[in-house]
Amino acid sequence: MSRAPREETELSDVETALVEAGSDEQDAVLLFVGGPLDGRVEVRAARHGAPLPTVTHVHLHGGPKVVSRYDLQPLPGAAGVYHLRPPVRQPDRDEHPAD
Repeated sequence: MSRAPREETELSDVETALVEAGSDEQDAVLLFVGGPLDGRVEVRAARHGAPLPTVTHVHLHGGPKVVSRYDLQPLPGAAGVYHLRPPVRQPDRDEHPAD
C-alpha cells in the first residue's frame, strides 16, 4: 500500500491573526473552599469569559436536595477563590418576626 506524500499548507494571515487576537486572555484558575466542592481546582478557559460571581452547586441523592452557593473572591492575575456562602437561617414555624 503506497501513499502519496502529504502536501504541507501554510497558515493564512487571517488564521494567524485570529490566534494572536485571543492570546491576550488567560485561562482562570479557580479554587473552591468549603462545602462539598472543598479543595476542587478548576481551570476556566478564557473563551468562556470571566468567572461568574456566584456558583450554585446542587447535590441530588436519596435524601433531601442540598444546595450550596459559592461567592467569588478575585485574586491578582487570572485566579480566584470561591468561598462557601454561609447558610441563611430560616425562622422556625413557631417564631414570629419582631414587629
